[in-house]
Amino acid sequence: MTTPVVSTSTFKTAVDKILWDAVNSDSGVSGIVAMATDRTQTFYEGAVGKRQLGRSAEMTTDTVFAIFSTTKAITGTSVLQLVEEGRLDLDAPAKNYIPEIGRLQVIEGFDESGEPRLRAPKREITTRMLLTHTAGFGYDFFNKIYARLAQERGQPSIIEASRASLTTPLLFDPGERWEYGSNLDWCGQIIEAITGDRLGDVFQASIFEPLGMRETAFSLTQEMRKRVAGMHARQADGTLAAMPFELPQEPEIHMGGHGLYSTVGDYMRFIRMWLNDGQGENGRVLKAETVRMAEQNHLRGQSVTMMPGVIPQLSNDAEFFPGQQKSWGLTFMINDEEAPTGRPAGSLGWAGLANLFYWIDRRNGVGGFWATQILPFGDPASFGGYLAFETALYESLRKAA
Repeated sequence: MTTPVVSTSTFKTAVDKILWDAVNSDSGVSGIVAMATDRTQTFYEGAVGKRQLGRSAEMTTDTVFAIFSTTKAITGTSVLQLVEEGRLDLDAPAKNYIPEIGRLQVIEGFDESGEPRLRAPKREITTRMLLTHTAGFGYDFFNKIYARLAQERGQPSIIEASRASLTTPLLFDPGERWEYGSNLDWCGQIIEAITGDRLGDVFQASIFEPLGMRETAFSLTQEMRKRVAGMHARQADGTLAAMPFELPQEPEIHMGGHGLYSTVGDYMRFIRMWLNDGQGENGRVLKAETVRMAEQNHLRGQSVTMMPGVIPQLSNDAEFFPGQQKSWGLTFMINDEEAPTGRPAGSLGWAGLANLFYWIDRRNGVGGFWATQILPFGDPASFGGYLAFETALYESLRKAA
């Protein structure tokens, strides 16, 4: 594999301006950290703005973020390790590992008294379905039925990181369609059941240590807390307001779908592992053949769709590259067509709720991560800045070629 040639000085000038504009424009963002990497090193680092509005601390490249659903790819990697070891069958019933998932029923609406109408599912949930978001789970901020369960039936939010927050009914029969949801939280429970260890401990030994990820964890260390970015809410007039937020620090469950804190620099190490066929800086994390298998489309007739913003405070309507075909691997979105940014077909990527975005282009050997702490998801200033950041990288590659 060759290392791509990027005009680093030209790229740096372009991206520095993108970050500055994103922070300083009307209805801009509070602060950003963005990085880009090739197969060997991070070749761009940028940090602009404040860690939290109303406070003096500047955003720095070692700022710590709640990374939300960018946690999912790390959990998926841990699942793949267990597959390699022969301890997990992706197509066996998931209840073989965690019996409670086999007791969940499909919700078909509500009766006249508001009680959920439930029935048994037509087939068993498998771990492959969980990795591809086809098992039947959703999120209350993307699904009206789950939102109603929360409002009327007291269904706990997954942010609570409790076992009760996971025990939601299925929205459809397993395998019927794609819907983004709490599937990777369940994968975390499968990992714990197989290994007998807490999810964070599994990650530390099998992923973080081989990759040199020293500042990624489910709970903030004292040193990490000194550098954590604050959360912000976009107001009706377009301004941002700081808001109190912290993921549970002693959670009942380590949530494999959203629970990690990390730095962008640490996540670069994870992206480079995927660019390098599973090889980390301090050891191998996945076999090359596993990586090649995981980057393929694992949907079986389903397609990735727009995610409707049901709770406006948490998410806008959200979709990457509207009008283009997207599929799902283990466990990333795959853009099946060349994206408007220049990202080639077959690349991997996803996002986190507080407007964090990453992509992994294994063809060209590059990837990047854009981190903010802003709600709701799909914030135009942050998402637009991210797309400009990605576009600038491909423009630089074309010019260098």
